[in-house]
Order: sequence, then C-alpha cells, then structure tokens
Amino acid sequence: MSTVRKAGFVVPATERAAWEALLEERLSEDGFIVASCEVSRDGPWRIDIFGEGEAASVEAAIVAAAQALGVPRPDWQWEDLPDIDWVAENQRSFQPFTVGPFWVHPSHVSDGMPSGLLPLRIDAGLAFGTGTHATTRGCLEMLATLDPSETVNAVDVGCGSGILAIAMAKLWQRPVIGGDNDAEAVDVARENAELNGVANFCRFFVSAGLDADELRGPAPYDLIVANILAGPLVELSESFAAAVRPGGRVLLSGLLVEQAVQVLSAYGRHGFTFERRIDLETGGAWWRSLVLRRT
Repeated sequence: MSTVRKAGFVVPATERAAWEALLEERLSEDGFIVASCEVSRDGPWRIDIFGEGEAASVEAAIVAAAQALGVPRPDWQWEDLPDIDWVAENQRSFQPFTVGPFWVHPSHVSDGMPSGLLPLRIDAGLAFGTGTHATTRGCLEMLATLDPSETVNAVDVGCGSGILAIAMAKLWQRPVIGGDNDAEAVDVARENAELNGVANFCRFFVSAGLDADELRGPAPYDLIVANILAGPLVELSESFAAAVRPGGRVLLSGLLVEQAVQVLSAYGRHGFTFERRIDLETGGAWWRSLVLRRT
C-alpha cells in the first residue's frame, strides 16, 4: 500500500474558504484531498492536504493560491500517515442521512430508511460526491423542485461519483447522461449506477465539459447540472448556453456564496436569468446552488 502523506498549515479564518476552494481546484485531479478544521473558536483554521501524489504539485498549488489571494506563502510541513486503508476508514465514518426526497446511505448500512424516500447508495471513495457536502446536498434539494415535464433531456457535467445523475434517474425514471474528465470517476459512476439499479438509465463518458461527442450529440438539453467550482463554471457558461434549449435550465453548484455574483454575471451575458438559489454550510463556509433559466 502506498504511503499517504499530509501537508498542513494555518490560515486566518477569513481566508479559510478561499484557500480550500483554490487548493481543491488545483489538486483534486492529482488525487489529493483538501480538508480544514478550526484551531480555536473564532480563531485560525488549519488546512490539511492528504494524498500519495508528488510533493511538487502541492507546493505549486500552495504558491499559486497564495499569489491569487495576495498573501505570503505559508509555512507547511509534510507528515507520513500510518499505513492503513484511509478509504475504508472514511467509509466507516460515513453514515446515512436524508436530503430532499433522498436517503443517502453507504453500502454497509442498508436498514432504517424512512418511508417514502428514494435510496441513493453511495460509498465514500476516490470519486467526489457522497452527498455530504453542501454543494451536493444543495443540488439534490434543487432537483426535487424541478418540474419533471421540463427535465426530459438532462446531463450531469463533472459527474464525479455519479450521485446527481443517479438521483435524477431515480427521481424521474428516465435516461440521464453524465461526463467527467477523470476516467476513474467515470468508472466509479458506472459502478454506482449498477449498484443503484439504474444502469439502464445512466450512461457516463469521459468528457471535459461538453466536449465529448456523446455529450454534444443529445443537445439541446432541458437541464444541465454542474457541481464543480466557480472558475470552471464561468469558463463553461458559453458552451452551456449553446447546449441548453430556450426555456431550459442550468443547475450550478460548487461555488461559495461570495463567488455567486461572478457566476451570475457570466451566465447573464449568455442569456440566463436567475430563478432560485439555496445556501448551505459545510465546514464553516457557505456554499450556493443556483437554478438559472435560459431566455
């Protein structure tokens, strides 16, 4: 088993959310996980980066994030972690929860679902998206507010574990496609669709945004769902506008509340208008999910 290492440093509370978002954007594709915890009440926060990748990648990400924030580069230290299965440890700590009409649970807990809910079986693993983060919870809640007659042709861009595509397939009992630029995530999403009994509805492909033929072909869409990060959402605004029918919608998440103006401005330039939002908290930061309609 490869050695997992951790790099950690302390930042002011006011900078914590921005540091975490910038590092996740730069390091997620290299297999690193970014986490944070409060050192003391109303005091500084500790940022921890876990992974098996190259130390140079982490150093470059920290330097770039500090430059983007206009702050000095922090001092950090590497630490080798015990040689245990961290994915298995994470899975054991993941407990079922309810969000909107869904009951999200790991495979090792299958009993106790409240009546009237749709089960989503998702294990913590290498692909992003167990549903616990505010961005995914926000999307799951928003999906339940949409009119099924207006979501016939839907796509999940940056699908990660596939949880949102699987949720749409279960909620509306119709085909949904998804794409991710990480081939491993696509494999995980396909496995999760099989485990959730919707493999006949869900198809997943390797794609950067909507670049793959399999995702371009079905356009125009009634709904594009993208739970990624604010920067990529802005970059994708033009291609999303071209791929959504007039009257269609985008459900966007992965952005901090303070980044919403930037995202709304980008989509407004391409003919989208605001419909509704939901703000939820994870780790002391507030994250926004947006539903926008193309005029």
